[in-house]
Amino acid sequence: MTIAIGNDHAGTEYKFEIIKHLEEKGYKVLNFGTDTNDSMDYPDSIHPTAVAVESGKATLGIILCGSGNGAQMTANKHQGIRAALCWNNELVALTRQHNNANVLTIPARFVSLQQAIGFVDVFLNTEFEGGRHQNRVGKISCAG
Repeated sequence: MTIAIGNDHAGTEYKFEIIKHLEEKGYKVLNFGTDTNDSMDYPDSIHPTAVAVESGKATLGIILCGSGNGAQMTANKHQGIRAALCWNNELVALTRQHNNANVLTIPARFVSLQQAIGFVDVFLNTEFEGGRHQNRVGKISCAG
C-alpha cells in the first residue's frame, strides 16, 4: 500500500518519524511535505498530497500542520478527499468506520509524537463499515 504524506514546518519532525514507522511496516511513502523547519505555506504540500490520494497514486494520505485545521481545509477542497482532523484514537477509528476518511489530519502542536504514530496505526488498520454509512458518505461530495 502507498501512503502520501504532506506537512508544513510544524509537522516536519513528526513526518520523518511517521515515514520511518510506515517504511518499517512495509508501506511505500510518497513525501510531499517540507523537510525543513523553515516557515512555508501548508497548501504547497497539502494539495499535492490530496492529488496523490484523489488520483489513486496513493491509497491513503496523512497530513500534518500545527493545528491541523489549515491542512484539513485545504485537503477537503478536493472532491475525492475526505480528510479528518483527529486528536484521539476513538476519533481516528470512527472517521474510518463511519466516514471512510481517506486522509488523516494530525495537529502536530497538540498531540505527542507517540500519539501521532498511534493515530497512524489506527487509521491504517480500521476498515469502513459501509452499510448505513455508505449512503451518507456518498452525499459528501459537491460534484455532479
